[in-house]
Amino acid sequence: MKTLEEKFISTKSIRRSTWISFILFGIFIMGCIGSWIWLKSQPLVDGTLSPLRKMLSFNEFVFGNLQGSQKKATVYTSKEAVTQVRVNGDAGLGDNFDTSTWKLQIIKSNLDTLYLGIDEIRLLPPTEIIFDFKCIEGWNQVTRWRGVRFSDFIQKYGLLKESELYYTGLVTPDKEYYVGIDRKSMLNPQTILCYEMNGAPLPMNQGAPLRLIIPVKYGIKHLKRIGTIFFSNEKPKDYWFERGYDYYSGL
Repeated sequence: MKTLEEKFISTKSIRRSTWISFILFGIFIMGCIGSWIWLKSQPLVDGTLSPLRKMLSFNEFVFGNLQGSQKKATVYTSKEAVTQVRVNGDAGLGDNFDTSTWKLQIIKSNLDTLYLGIDEIRLLPPTEIIFDFKCIEGWNQVTRWRGVRFSDFIQKYGLLKESELYYTGLVTPDKEYYVGIDRKSMLNPQTILCYEMNGAPLPMNQGAPLRLIIPVKYGIKHLKRIGTIFFSNEKPKDYWFERGYDYYSGL
């Protein structure tokens, strides 16, 4: 049985511990508020606060160097693919687009421009990819696509010199949507210039007549309705990077 002195010491100890806890909690809260005020006072860099942009750039450096061109997304069977494919945004898909007049423009390193129609692209060996398409909005679907490997396309049309540059830029015909993608990801064997979805030509809201499918990236990099392709050692403009997202956007 505890003595009165032991009870007194125990009560005093509890009170002291309680006050210390309140003080430490108060310091923690003040630190959080101070950090938030400091963060909000930092300048914007490429659409996001400077400290956050530095962290995103660091992540890009780490993952961009760790992941090789042979990294592959998990593949599925056609039975696992959905029949109703969601559309992850419509930027760059202007109204009244005439697919019959469309030509893909490839700007070469000597500034010459190569123009190709969809029938010419279809002459290359086809490749099908069924993978789990992931959107930054938080949803994912197993989807089925068919087209030509970008690496085969490079070989066919003599673009090896261009493909040695670190980035590939892709832009929609109306120039409203644009992405920049690192060389390793573009030359990945799963990356395709896609003209079919679920065994049929691409619908308009999925980027007809030609779109990019790049399974090692989030959906924001899968540019719909490719108008122009070019190559550069400098980062091309990127639609969502300018709005505060990660440039690499890899999985």
